[in-house]
Amino acid sequence: MSRYLAKIIANDQEGLQMISACISGSKTKVDNIKYLASSKVFLLSIERIRIESEQINKKISSICRFDFVDKVKAKNIDQSNSEKILDLIGIDYLKNKDDYEINLIFSNNCHIVLTTETIEVRLEDQNEIK
Repeated sequence: MSRYLAKIIANDQEGLQMISACISGSKTKVDNIKYLASSKVFLLSIERIRIESEQINKKISSICRFDFVDKVKAKNIDQSNSEKILDLIGIDYLKNKDDYEINLIFSNNCHIVLTTETIEVRLEDQNEIK
């Protein structure tokens, strides 16, 4: 059994699409979403199904890290309910003058929009969930 843990770094549209495909269908708690404004880092701790290896259906905990984030806007997410589970559908983005808007799309019409000057995203697996 391989102990391979993925680490995907994206700095363009293709990389972002790959990360989006990997995390599609993952789950997170409101409590596992953090924006560290002073270091411009947005962290999303997720539980996902590994799709990019032969070991299909292995659950794995991963961190999705977005760097150089200037602004974060949440829509339809009750931040006072820290235990609420959100289902992540995917990530898309649009270029807006000099900035990018990266849109994290969750089920039930929930969104988080990250405003950033550059695409710099990392998906790092932490460990398998038994």
